[in-house]
Amino acid sequence: MIETERLILRPVEDRDRISLWAQCRDPAVMRYLLPVVGEAALDAMMARMTASQAEHGFAFWVVERRSDGAMLGICGLKPGAPDTPIEGLLEIGWRFSQAYWGQGYAREAASATLDWAWANLPAAQVVAITVPDNAASWGLMERLGMHRIADGDFDHPLVADDSPLKRHIQYRIDRPLNDPIA
Repeated sequence: MIETERLILRPVEDRDRISLWAQCRDPAVMRYLLPVVGEAALDAMMARMTASQAEHGFAFWVVERRSDGAMLGICGLKPGAPDTPIEGLLEIGWRFSQAYWGQGYAREAASATLDWAWANLPAAQVVAITVPDNAASWGLMERLGMHRIADGDFDHPLVADDSPLKRHIQYRIDRPLNDPIA
């Protein structure tokens, strides 16, 4: 679907199940994310990705390395979660296996995803969320040119009240001025 110098971003396929399951079971990868508990939850996640692609034309896509076909992680777009300040907005997100951290893959995939969004969707902005402690994620948001919304912090309704992951921060990037809305 999207190709960069080193990567292919494409819809999830059954062949990705083992790699996705390994990611979901890695405590370091999932440290700041809601757990995917059990294979039924993995199947539901993959079904949501497939449904989003069919319904919206975008999803959290699989990120595959062009040189060897390795599945590195996921990156893409989805509608902002209901009952949050980003409901109805276009949300970008990513998650990569530990072996691929620090090599620029997340930035390359996220930049390509933003370029695709501006070229194919009428969104005036794209948002991203994370927990305050996830400095790697919000650091990437800033490197992408996103800015933190000062009054955009919120308690995520899908996270248990007693969880350290309850509070989320919000970043946004506006459509480039020289890029009219599609």
